[in-house]
Amino acid sequence: MSIPLNPQMSTIRIGQIDYTNVWPIFYHFKPEQTLSPVELVPAIPSTLNKAMMEGSIDMGPISAFAYGISSEDYVLFPDLSVSAYGAVNSILLFLNKPLIEALQGTIALTTSSATSINLFKIIAEKRYGAQPSYISMDPQLDRMMENADAALLIGDHAIRAYWANEQHGRYQVLDLGQMWHEWTGHWMTFAVWAVRKQALVSHPSDIGRIVEAFERSKQKSIHNTDPLIQTAVQRVGGTEKFWRHYFANLNYDFGPRQQQGLQLYFKYAYELGLIDHHVQLDIWSENKVG
Repeated sequence: MSIPLNPQMSTIRIGQIDYTNVWPIFYHFKPEQTLSPVELVPAIPSTLNKAMMEGSIDMGPISAFAYGISSEDYVLFPDLSVSAYGAVNSILLFLNKPLIEALQGTIALTTSSATSINLFKIIAEKRYGAQPSYISMDPQLDRMMENADAALLIGDHAIRAYWANEQHGRYQVLDLGQMWHEWTGHWMTFAVWAVRKQALVSHPSDIGRIVEAFERSKQKSIHNTDPLIQTAVQRVGGTEKFWRHYFANLNYDFGPRQQQGLQLYFKYAYELGLIDHHVQLDIWSENKVG
């Protein structure tokens, strides 16, 4: 799937991911309340990453790694992210043998997220000194495991696979957020909210109102998670207890602690050649126009 170029450059196109981990920021977001020319464009993370890079999307959530690749084109919002200080519960490694053995074999990687894929590669090589073989596959766990010693899933695919595994206990499950935290002691940021610098120059006032609307949605969701929990049970499945724990473990800020963890991630990514330049975080302020 590709997203066509914006036919109306005066319209601000905002990428929208429908994974549950970003719901709190989008759940109460009403484009009409921004009084700005806004169009929401739904797609999976990898598609939105590409669309932002190409300029067919002006702003919205992208994977942290996608920001690193094209950081010179973007500005980040200071109070919006998907982060965790430990377990994230939706970025999961499924193993059919002990981790150390699996790291000597083949790992099947989801095609859905560059951040999580490269986080795993960083952990494998930096923490364990391992360089397994990798194959990219659609996020279907049993098929992935037919071809590999472990499989990485993210988002709702990971959650559903985790529930299924609770029934049969076929695979060991490790949480990449927990693995990162136990190793580094830092936060991990999986998605950031970014705006293309060109859009920020063209629509500074509109961007400010949109950011405020996202922040209001975030705060309203955090204050009362019950609507999100009920919607998740109805649309995805699971129990209220699971979703309450899930949303409580995620963090949607992007302050100094989250930024420090992400800078370390980018440092390791550069050292391993996953990114070809040192990444500096360019943070938006109300007076920033480029």
